[in-house]
Amino acid sequence: MARSSPGKDDTRKFEKLQDSLASRADNEQVLADQYVDAVNAVNAGETERLRGAALAAEEERVLRCLGAAVIMQWNSLPTTLQREIFDTAGSVGTLLDTAALRGQIARFLHKHRHDTDPSKI
Repeated sequence: MARSSPGKDDTRKFEKLQDSLASRADNEQVLADQYVDAVNAVNAGETERLRGAALAAEEERVLRCLGAAVIMQWNSLPTTLQREIFDTAGSVGTLLDTAALRGQIARFLHKHRHDTDPSKI
């Protein structure tokens, strides 16, 4: 339209309009690219969060299995080792929860003390 316009004023007007539209198109492309980048960043964060959750679940499973194995062998462990395990487990929680946690562990061990040794029933 700029080339075929009858006057120089019209030509400049069409060239300015063309420049303005090209600039807007460039801005729109930048916004679209930023949107894609933001979506990819959120997806990457979500993927990382899910991976972390899966690792946490796997670690929790391993810890549960190790804990169960210790409890199944509890009565055959030397008393000094039992005390060390009890002290270590009782100190895993926060300082304010230590007494309550130690009580829970002691009650659990007392309740299940004969579970793995049929001769002590």
